[in-house]
Amino acid sequence: MNKRRVVITGIGAVTPLGTGVSKSWQALCQGKSGVARITKFDSSGFKTQIAAEVKDFHPEDFLDKKKIRRTDPFIHYALAATRMALDDAGLPINDGNADKVGVIIGTAIGGLVTYEKNLDVLREEGPDSVSPFFIPGFIPNMAVGEVSIVFGAKGPSKCVVTACATGSHAVGDAFRIIQYGEADAMITGGSDAYIIPIGIAGLDRMRAISRRNDEPEKASRPFDKNRDGFILGEGAGILVLEELGFALKRGAKIYAELLGYGSNIDGFHIVEPDWESQARCIKLAVNDAGILPQEVDYVNAHGTSTILNDIAETKAIKAALGEHAQNVSVSSNKSMMGHLLGATGAVEAIFTALTIRDGIIPPTINYEVPDPECDLDYVPNVARKAEVNVALSNSFGFGGANAALVFRKFRE
Repeated sequence: MNKRRVVITGIGAVTPLGTGVSKSWQALCQGKSGVARITKFDSSGFKTQIAAEVKDFHPEDFLDKKKIRRTDPFIHYALAATRMALDDAGLPINDGNADKVGVIIGTAIGGLVTYEKNLDVLREEGPDSVSPFFIPGFIPNMAVGEVSIVFGAKGPSKCVVTACATGSHAVGDAFRIIQYGEADAMITGGSDAYIIPIGIAGLDRMRAISRRNDEPEKASRPFDKNRDGFILGEGAGILVLEELGFALKRGAKIYAELLGYGSNIDGFHIVEPDWESQARCIKLAVNDAGILPQEVDYVNAHGTSTILNDIAETKAIKAALGEHAQNVSVSSNKSMMGHLLGATGAVEAIFTALTIRDGIIPPTINYEVPDPECDLDYVPNVARKAEVNVALSNSFGFGGANAALVFRKFRE
């Protein structure tokens, strides 16, 4: 069968760079860092005392007080980003189309803020004081459930949980559903809120996150020789995907076309990456898009700022794109917004679409000392104006989960 074409018609985001896509995108292109000292709890006893917190988000701007009280921040972010994305798309959901509008929203963690809060209540006050909304506020699929309830979508639905690859897998799975005719439109993306004591402690014990506490804004430095770990972030990214004919019929604006999707798993190690498997994932996406490797103009890298991951991704890009890899611009949004876990792939998909639309490649900031093992063009420190027709976005997660998405400038 002929697979249907899929386009992006709406975007919404809550990130450490700002609430709303426009604010976040502007900060990204200006090379501003969203990393600072932690304010959500007293981190003075922690070796890592920095993170990329959402700073200007007011849930009451998007949700009623009852919904705020009964749900976790990761759900707040998802609902807010969805409202922004649907408003941006101008997509009405009603009795006539609800069954053909689906929801796939992922999270790497779920409602850990709610879990931690109720665990403290259980220990201090006993079982009768635990909130009756604890379970529905904590389980990962409730961002999907709440979005469906609030906005009325009743089509294909699921929650994706694949660690750092979650957001890209959610977008890719939604893409497939539209391609094969199971839905005309999908609300998709990822959301996470994990800047809590146990989250910082656990990641620090793995030596996965940076301890550059004296210079928070310089701590995330993907591909730089002096990198020492990623920066934990939080937020949400939501995209509205539509079948091309459905979008054109209602006169929707189109940011970009989603052209290809690759997914595989390393079968190698719980946290250490396998660059050969990552390269195969990129090739799967490129082949699925029906393009040649030399057509790729830009790679929105996973670019975590960890020693092993940045080297592995560099090798993977070179193996997948061949000699053309030396001609491709590669940059990491995480240098500015940190690692948003399950939201990362979705937010980066949004920024990749905007890179295509605006012809601006965001930089990799804090790139000061080249690493001989990371030898591609990482768009150091300053954004670059360039025509981008085809772009690739990578996401690689703990457990060996890999995802790659291919986007193209829309043409009828």
